[in-house]
Amino acid sequence: MIRRIDWYGMEAVEFSKGDYTALLIPSMGANLVRLANTRLGIEILRTPKPEEVENFKVRPHVYGLPLLLPPNRIAGAHFEFEGRSYDFPVTIPAEGAYHHGVIKSQPFVVSKAIESDDEVLIEARFYSNAANDVIFRHLPHEFKCKMIFRLSNAGLEHSVVFFNRSQSAMPIGVGYHTPLNVPFMADSVGDDYRLVLSAGERWLLTDQNLPSDTRTPLEGAFEHLADEGVMPVGHGPISAAFTLAPIEVDGKEYRGAIIRNVRNGHRVFYRVDEKTKYWTVWNNGGEVPWICPEPMSWATNAPNMRDLPDELTGFASIEPNGKWSMTTWLYAE
Repeated sequence: MIRRIDWYGMEAVEFSKGDYTALLIPSMGANLVRLANTRLGIEILRTPKPEEVENFKVRPHVYGLPLLLPPNRIAGAHFEFEGRSYDFPVTIPAEGAYHHGVIKSQPFVVSKAIESDDEVLIEARFYSNAANDVIFRHLPHEFKCKMIFRLSNAGLEHSVVFFNRSQSAMPIGVGYHTPLNVPFMADSVGDDYRLVLSAGERWLLTDQNLPSDTRTPLEGAFEHLADEGVMPVGHGPISAAFTLAPIEVDGKEYRGAIIRNVRNGHRVFYRVDEKTKYWTVWNNGGEVPWICPEPMSWATNAPNMRDLPDELTGFASIEPNGKWSMTTWLYAE
């Protein structure tokens, strides 16, 4: 099923396949603000309530599947690459940093909506150029961004593809500020849940929330993050950064996050591909019913850490006329 609806004054695309239903808001960064397994009664993503719609318009990054370009912070709101300077507005005055970018609130256009026997495919596009310069003025590369949503009875496959249409290499760092519901089912509470993450090391942050020179093993409050899991909400703030390392889940290698209900065994999986190098985990103080395990293709401030290997920081660029993509999967069991 695919249908266009009015969602609190915004055009939306509602689509369903098998056990899953989803809701896309093209005008707000092609944000998928709802994903649910209706058979299991699992609401995976934080969806704006009626009284939160105005807040969603201002802070889309705390709802749904918000795309970040760049992810997290750029120190000094500035970096240099191949002899070119990239300057951004300071959006966190206390830290002197730029963060999260603005593509998360830019209007995309739905370019494809197709249903087959096996899946629903929705595609949305955004173009950045001198005529549409809200991003171009700071990241002066003409590009096309394509978001692809494939919904089937296996859940959601979500890809973002960037096409560099400029004449020079374009720095590319992408993330998602994804708030997963905790609890994700009725008749459960936050203490019923654990967050498991395919994390390798914790990357300690400075007072400006930038990566420091120190990486440590998982220890203390995060000792069991990659195996038994940690309590995601209700037990204090979490604001931490981690390198990604595969873990074993159900006898197989796994890259991603899992929210597990320890009382009934149901799980939400947020699987990532090899473009994800880094995690930020944030629970907004811990007293909200959601947590953001944020997959990021490059580390916070990666363009200003070129003294470290790109394999560690995830720094990347797209050659002229080239493309770059990143895929994640969301599903429930």
